[in-house]
Amino acid sequence: MKFGNNADHNTDEITTRQLIVRRGQPFLITVEMSFAFQPSDVLKFTVETGRFPSESKGTRSTFSNRGHISTAGSKAVWSCRLDDRSDLQRGIVTLSVTPAVDAPVGRYALSVETESGRAAKESLVVLFNPWCRDDMVFLPDEKERREYVMNEQGIVYKGTAHYIISDVWEFGQFEEEMVDICLRLLDVNPKYQKDPDDDVAARCNPIYVSRVISAMINSNDDRGVLTGRWDDNYQGGTCPTRWNSSVTILQQWYNNSCMAVKFGQCWVFAAVMCTVMRFFGIPCRVVTNFDSAHDENNSLTIDEYFDEYGLKKCFGLLLVWKNFHVWVEGWMKRPDLNRGSKYDGWQVLDPTPQERSEGVFCCGPAPVAAIHEGATDLKYDIPFVFSEVNADKVKWRTKMKHLSDTSSVGQNISTKAVGSFTRNDITNTYKYKEVVNIPIQIPYSVYIKYSANLDSVKVTVLGEARVNCPMTIEVEFENPLNETLRSCSLTFSSLRSNKL
Repeated sequence: MKFGNNADHNTDEITTRQLIVRRGQPFLITVEMSFAFQPSDVLKFTVETGRFPSESKGTRSTFSNRGHISTAGSKAVWSCRLDDRSDLQRGIVTLSVTPAVDAPVGRYALSVETESGRAAKESLVVLFNPWCRDDMVFLPDEKERREYVMNEQGIVYKGTAHYIISDVWEFGQFEEEMVDICLRLLDVNPKYQKDPDDDVAARCNPIYVSRVISAMINSNDDRGVLTGRWDDNYQGGTCPTRWNSSVTILQQWYNNSCMAVKFGQCWVFAAVMCTVMRFFGIPCRVVTNFDSAHDENNSLTIDEYFDEYGLKKCFGLLLVWKNFHVWVEGWMKRPDLNRGSKYDGWQVLDPTPQERSEGVFCCGPAPVAAIHEGATDLKYDIPFVFSEVNADKVKWRTKMKHLSDTSSVGQNISTKAVGSFTRNDITNTYKYKEVVNIPIQIPYSVYIKYSANLDSVKVTVLGEARVNCPMTIEVEFENPLNETLRSCSLTFSSLRSNKL
């Protein structure tokens, strides 16, 4: 058999030495025979993937140039037809073979058998297809496909909300060794070890595959790629700030018998996951959230406690990342949510090990649209991601709420722009604008609901309040200390601070 299809399937950048195709899209096979081939003759094809191929699970399909041969109840049925480029009298038979659009991704064995019983075998790799309308990862815009599937370089944003740093990252998803590395990553995941039959069958679904990848990028539960470290002690490994390429990390993991690479932090986990996602054909981008929160108890708030003297009490871990946190977004449909196409599109996936999801250190896919709406009852892990971008910081004095800050968490959420190395701010896809436009003239009774939630402070406007005009206010507040206050100042904060 002869092939020449990788360019048509946008996989020739990986290699031209083995057949790598995308599901739902035809590819050509040429079979050369020593005798003339009649249109009524039958060529029987069989494709299989996994240890225990099964037609009922979609991991095996049998078909021919005369139609389907698969039994009733078969899933992921492939098809083929004679191509006009055949030279049947010379025994040169060219066929157009179409993988099922819901075929599991992975490595397949393909065999062809003639009526005389002669057979030939080849191998091929099947990937998701963002160019195919019927694929769950279909991305309609070609410029976005070039950016989020084909681009091997990207930007990772770090720093602070007020000083954003852009670092170039080499994803390298089309390096030839990525084929073996990424397929190996799926095969060492615990779900495959527990039930290889069901795991391989489930690889038809990008929701499942992306969730497995999220778990396998960290090594907390399995033979994952990276070990995280945040205590500045990097002896025996590499400081996370020294990495700038996923290829180096994935090669080291693969060549060392799938032993975890030391060390990673959030942006390293995310960048490596982006590489694996793009290899498999799932559109993916790296996203940075500045002033990101970490809600451990699904309260959707970040709580700080103070005693009656104003001293902070410590309960558990610090729950707000000092500067930023990085995850990825993957593009896919979400038919599992039974909401039509409402939650299709970008999904948050976070491979940094923070909290367990269904018993495993992984996160997502969580629809960005659901995060924006606060639809926290949907899969997966939406309350946790919602809190990362939209939690309220609440300060408690003894058992009384003292101050509620609804705007500081989740700032300047950033990703690389399509087709350029500029920053694209996507904060508005995650949350509504925190700033409220107040009318030029507004009574205090209306204005007060936009002010800070201070149960122990009463502010009264004396006279009329107008924007950009001086006004007089009267402030009454409860002394939080058991001491007499002799020198006080009050700071009023809106878009900027002015001492009063």
